[in-house]
Amino acid sequence: MLTVTEAQTRAADLVTAAKKAGADAADVLYSGGVSTEVQVRLGELEDVQRSEGEEIGLRFFVGKRSASVSSSDLSDDALATLVERAAAMAREAPEDAYAGLAPEDRLFSGDMPDLDIDDGGDAEPEALRASALEAEDAARAVDGVTNSEGGGASASRSIMALATSHGFCGGYQASSHGVSASVIAGEGSGMQRDYAYRTARHLEDLDSAASIGRRAGERTVARLNPAKIDSGAMPVVFDPRVSGGLLGHLIGAITGSAITRGTSFLRDCLEEQIFADGITVRDDPLRKRGLRSRPFDGEGLPIAERAIIDDGILTGWLLDSASARQLGLEPTGHAKRGIGGPPGAGASNLHLEAGAQSRDELIADIDKGVLVNELIGMGVNPVTGDYSRGASGFLIENGKIGAPVAEITIAGNLKDMFRALMPASDLEFIRGVNAPTVRIEGMTVAGA
Repeated sequence: MLTVTEAQTRAADLVTAAKKAGADAADVLYSGGVSTEVQVRLGELEDVQRSEGEEIGLRFFVGKRSASVSSSDLSDDALATLVERAAAMAREAPEDAYAGLAPEDRLFSGDMPDLDIDDGGDAEPEALRASALEAEDAARAVDGVTNSEGGGASASRSIMALATSHGFCGGYQASSHGVSASVIAGEGSGMQRDYAYRTARHLEDLDSAASIGRRAGERTVARLNPAKIDSGAMPVVFDPRVSGGLLGHLIGAITGSAITRGTSFLRDCLEEQIFADGITVRDDPLRKRGLRSRPFDGEGLPIAERAIIDDGILTGWLLDSASARQLGLEPTGHAKRGIGGPPGAGASNLHLEAGAQSRDELIADIDKGVLVNELIGMGVNPVTGDYSRGASGFLIENGKIGAPVAEITIAGNLKDMFRALMPASDLEFIRGVNAPTVRIEGMTVAGA
């Protein structure tokens, strides 16, 4: 795997080669990574995996025609062939009036922000094995756990570099560490499964393996002997394990591609109130040690913190350059991309700001409802906002969390759900997308 400096040089050299081959414009993205993962089960080592790979992608423009070609072979001969293939494909591609690089006058310049997303450490397999065993042992030690699907620990480092023909060249590297455990409680048809995991940029920020494992065991045992629930309309409370998914549906509905295609249930809601007063959703790509932090976007544009929802109001779309041109707007610094194609748009470190009430206060006046901590399936219509998901969790009765429930369905419409959403105060920044416990009134719940 190349260093950041080597990756930037390789990307810039490939841009130069594309220009010599007749490209009117070009950009190159390099992605490399190395990871080690250890899995254990029932106290024994089950698997050790070590992977290392790199790939480079060239986007070649001839007028308004373009082609994207990628290769995992970075030898000189392979890259020369890559350029030839991209040139031939671009000349035969259909024209796209909105295709092109980001505006030159808006490219990132200056010093890279200090995001502190690489701890510089190298985890040894022995240390990963010890963490995986510690997590599984702690999970299995919880009274009521009867079997294990295993414990795991991983460490990785990734490098990204981007170069464009109109003057941008940048790169960065990031580390990641993770620990997980998954166990089973009960016997026969009454068995239940659950898990816990944590991921962090710096190893020192990771929860202890024992606490992660213990959380997995306690969650699993708590699911035993699920009760039946009558169908009807009632409040649904989303645990932080799943509440961030609601933000994912929001982001999917306000990206440039969804708006330009007219496939979003929020396509007519720009600068309108779609959440209650006081609700704020922020995207912060510059958060120190954030799991989705980055110094520039996928087109080389500068990025900044932004309130996507401000006091309940949708402030704007998330736009890459192509969708911005189509809408007659400016790109917003939210371009995201993979090696093999053009950029799209998306959020980075996203969070719903906390409310004033604790979780207990949020549910105190619920006579009958459900607390959901697992969602199943993808029953969401992005065009209409209709929402229907399989779920499990716990009954809420007389303001208290009660017996577990399983195999239920919760349904509503995302527009109505957003307007009714109330956040608790228990926000933690432990994921790429973070939200506190949230309560939504009037959802339809169907029992098993």
